[in-house]
Amino acid sequence: MRFDVISLFPEQFRILTQEGVVARALGRGIATLRLWNPRDFTHDPHRTVDDRPYGGGPGMVMKAPPLHDAIRAARVAAEAAGCRSRVAYLSPQGRPLSQADIGRIADADGWILLAGRYEGVDERLLEADVDEEWSIGDYVLSGGELPAMVVMDAVIRLLPGALGHAGSALADSHMDGLLDCPHYTRPETLDDGRRVPGVLLSGDHAAIARWRKRQALERTWQRRPDLLAGRDLSKDEQAVLDALEAGAAPRDSAETSGATVRQLTQPPDGVERPESSDQHRSQD
Repeated sequence: MRFDVISLFPEQFRILTQEGVVARALGRGIATLRLWNPRDFTHDPHRTVDDRPYGGGPGMVMKAPPLHDAIRAARVAAEAAGCRSRVAYLSPQGRPLSQADIGRIADADGWILLAGRYEGVDERLLEADVDEEWSIGDYVLSGGELPAMVVMDAVIRLLPGALGHAGSALADSHMDGLLDCPHYTRPETLDDGRRVPGVLLSGDHAAIARWRKRQALERTWQRRPDLLAGRDLSKDEQAVLDALEAGAAPRDSAETSGATVRQLTQPPDGVERPESSDQHRSQD
């Protein structure tokens, strides 16, 4: 997997090459990273990369020519390395990324990631050179560098050999459409008396698997019911959700027996849903 990143602040990506999963993957050649600064593709003494917006308004807009030349150079370098890369712009107006999207992105040869700044990028550049626009959430950041790093981290950890244990990524939240189950480690009992659930100490792997699946379903039902709305539920999953609905929000027998996924994905009476981190989307 090859990443070419176009950024006015390439030094921000240094941390990726120094610590953690991404750094190890880069060091092992599982992924490669090359940084491109649009200022290197300017042709004026001041190396100008932005200008005032036509029509007035606050802020500055990134100019198309330096970005176009930087993207072209990145394409040429990628092709020389045998990689057919697509171009993605990290944008508040982009498609909100899901784990399924990350899996699709990881299947590609490579990506040229454009990190925006200021009020954004000249729309003509996006029309001419960008294949996709991505958002990591409905919130505002100072630039696209952090979102680009988020995408790289999410993608690289799916690549074979990137993680110490191959099954780690498969057990993550969202990999099977559900949030992850709770996890515990030593000590068995904390000072405040909280204990590890007994089933995890039983050695019964089938029972542990059932417990983890139920916990994942329950956590998803409580925190991200939207993830269940489009899910093709198995009989066992439907039974778990029926039990949760019946226990959390008592109904008369007619309502309970006719419970639907739509009902199950509504907050139980008197239960306040924790706010999901995925409810905040954006970057610049």
